[in-house]
Amino acid sequence: MTDGKRMWGGRFRAETDARVQAFTSSWRFDRRLWPYDIAGSIAHARMLAACGIITLQEGETLVAGLERVREELAQGTFPFRQEYEDIHMNIEVRLTELVGPVGGKLHTARSRNDQVATDMHMYIMDECRAIQEGIVVLQGVLLDKAEKELDTVMPGYTHLQRAQPILYSHYLLAYFEMLARDYERFADCYGRANRLPLGAGALAGTTFPIDRQSVAQELGFAEVYRNSIDAVSDRDFVIEFLAAAAITMLHLSRLCEELIIWCSQEFGFLEMDDSFATGSSIMPQKKNPDVAELVRGKTGRVYGSLISLLTTMKGLPLAYHTDMQEDKQCTFDAVDTLRDCLHLVAGMMDTVQVRRERMAAAVEEDFSNATDLADYLVRQGLPFREAHAVVGRLVLDCLAQGKRLGDLSNEEWQAASPLLGEDARQAIDPRQCVAKRCSEGGTSPAMVAQALAVARQSLAKRWPDDKEN
Repeated sequence: MTDGKRMWGGRFRAETDARVQAFTSSWRFDRRLWPYDIAGSIAHARMLAACGIITLQEGETLVAGLERVREELAQGTFPFRQEYEDIHMNIEVRLTELVGPVGGKLHTARSRNDQVATDMHMYIMDECRAIQEGIVVLQGVLLDKAEKELDTVMPGYTHLQRAQPILYSHYLLAYFEMLARDYERFADCYGRANRLPLGAGALAGTTFPIDRQSVAQELGFAEVYRNSIDAVSDRDFVIEFLAAAAITMLHLSRLCEELIIWCSQEFGFLEMDDSFATGSSIMPQKKNPDVAELVRGKTGRVYGSLISLLTTMKGLPLAYHTDMQEDKQCTFDAVDTLRDCLHLVAGMMDTVQVRRERMAAAVEEDFSNATDLADYLVRQGLPFREAHAVVGRLVLDCLAQGKRLGDLSNEEWQAASPLLGEDARQAIDPRQCVAKRCSEGGTSPAMVAQALAVARQSLAKRWPDDKEN
């Protein structure tokens, strides 16, 4: 260090203003990158020695020193200091204190630009896997619940108006499928993050005869960046990760919104377990779905992280700029938020109680069987648009009389259309309405049972297979 503190201070005459030092320091949040920084530095040191850029003895000394630094970080005894700006400089300074001047050789043939980018790539790859695991856990809970509710009929909704009867298990499988797409998005993100920037230097590569492929192999990267400018200026992989996180939070938020609605007294289809609800400080009777509400609310935080980084990157010319330091806090916050929410939603769904009788009563008292009555008329030869009009007039009559379709007399049915026979009553039984929807992807018990079997099979093999890859 040329000025006793700053590793880059040789060109400067004046000390850094304390306010600037505090403003530019990032170690308080980027310290979580230390496992990746140590791993990357060890691989870099070994490569320098193997390529003859430093001696084998120097390489061994650096690796041994880095292992000691790793132990201090793991045990919480590492002496962080603000004047060294970030986790990377803190580690290098501590390494030099432990091994002497040879510590200064570690930074040969690399820049903090490619070093930081490498740490973020490794971090994002690990978090993709961790979040995928959380998704699988929640999917497993949904499947467990769906398998227990194959006989439970509930109203299906469009525009939050009762539309057609469905199986509750079919409803749960809709969220299973959303989460399956989320899983795939993180797999795609992992694939594009799986390339090594180290060796790009500040932006133009290096004059030293390095072996980037050996570093990539040691760190587990599938490939290296082909362009050194792109390597240090790229944050697409972080933006893609945040986009996948935002969409996953969108799905969790929609599920939580419906949990809130279904648990209200107005619906009463579900009851939140006491362990995932809270009370009121003034109203003794209250049981509030606060966890579901907070998941819904925290979705905005993850959206904000995505928009924040998109906004940061949109006007940056190539290559690296300190603005890009802002990728970390928003990413770390999004990771923590999403992982917590996945865990809590899985717990809520595992413990929520299904009020089957309330669901059954709801499909008996509405007109969600109207489409099936129209389909009945179509099967008797009436064009669908005419059948739609006939049933629509019947519904209007029922509303005027305070009746349901099944309450109408045979004479009233015949007056509406001579094609409406006595067997039409069976056609509008809610369970028959559900059972007849046997098209691929439909809500019939047979189709749902088949979908459950496919989902269970895919879930059982997907996560272990991906872990091996």
